[in-house]
Amino acid sequence: MSPESIAGPAPRPALGTAPAPGIDVAAERARTPGVTESHHLNAAGAALPTAAVVDTVVEHLRREERDGGYEAAAAVGEAVEAVYDDVAELVGARAAEIALFDTATTGLRVLVDALVSSGTPRLLVSRSAYVSHALHLMAHARRTGTGLEILPVDPATGAVDLDALALSLHGGGPAIVFVAHLPTSSGLVEPVAALGALTRRHGARLVVDATQSVGHLPVDVGEIGCDVLVTTGRKFLRAPRGTAFAWVHPAVLPTLEPGAPDVRGAAWTAEREWTLAGTTRRFETWEHSVACRLGLGVAVRETVERGLDVTTAHLVALGADLREQLRSRPGVTVRDPAASTSGMVTFTVDGVEPAEVKHRLAAARVRVVTVPASHGQWDLGAREVPAVVRASVHVYNNTDDLDALLSVVDTITAGHR
Repeated sequence: MSPESIAGPAPRPALGTAPAPGIDVAAERARTPGVTESHHLNAAGAALPTAAVVDTVVEHLRREERDGGYEAAAAVGEAVEAVYDDVAELVGARAAEIALFDTATTGLRVLVDALVSSGTPRLLVSRSAYVSHALHLMAHARRTGTGLEILPVDPATGAVDLDALALSLHGGGPAIVFVAHLPTSSGLVEPVAALGALTRRHGARLVVDATQSVGHLPVDVGEIGCDVLVTTGRKFLRAPRGTAFAWVHPAVLPTLEPGAPDVRGAAWTAEREWTLAGTTRRFETWEHSVACRLGLGVAVRETVERGLDVTTAHLVALGADLREQLRSRPGVTVRDPAASTSGMVTFTVDGVEPAEVKHRLAAARVRVVTVPASHGQWDLGAREVPAVVRASVHVYNNTDDLDALLSVVDTITAGHR
């Protein structure tokens, strides 16, 4: 199938902001084979990888097939070490502060358990929290009796109410604040730098779930001022599934111990004694996919070389364009809060279930997802929105992809007037 075969409808006058200069979309599409198969608008689920990322993974799997897993790993040891350097550069950190995981959920569970094991501080969490993280926090609070406070949102923006958080932190005792930089359920961008300044002022810890923001927006752990940051590879980094990483502040690391030490990050020194690695790798496990980690390294280098500023400008502009185009259509409701300045857009169509909208779009080779309230009860459930359709763009997307989505939406709404 050629790229021309899914070019979509004729261009329309843009109501929103045109994609920003700086991204060579044609070049990005040329190195992304998947664009010839669909209008892929699901980067927030799992973005299309480049051919170089896939080739790297397959090449190492072939090496394992030929030489064996341990032998193949030994041959690429320096390349794997370089992944830590690349990841650290991406988020403004040092390699010793990075741990690699299979999923962001694993990283959050391990690190949150380490944070709360030394006591029972209050847990304060944003309504933007991802479902698996929310379930983990609720289960911990139920099991231990720890207080769990769901932070209110600012009615004007939909983001965390900073005044309410300051009031809760003032004189309230030790606390850990958890926030999703971008949620799974909308295009909202939480003010993480302001949250970092606020938590530091009150002596609280800040944990940032950056699964939807790394590779999407500029993320610098020093500028945010957080204590822990976790993200995944498969979304806006365009890395293989089964990759993720975490950063831990070096001043916090000595206070944290994994609940289940592993040979990867600990040494068994005597019959009943062990020592932990002096780096964040103390939280890693021995078993992992070397091939996928090499693919992560390629994806991260591609992200850095492309430039986060131009990437962000492109994604935000496409997101703003799609948001405005959808708002202009009768029978369509954009469900994003006011503080939505990202490449993720959520919407519903009057009288049509989001699952049906997704089905109709899929039939036209437009790839989106639906997000049910069960994946965001503190957000969608609180807003009494049963489900939304979510479209999310990347550097390989252009207005033809948006037009393909809008054409299907127009057909759906025309049939329900």
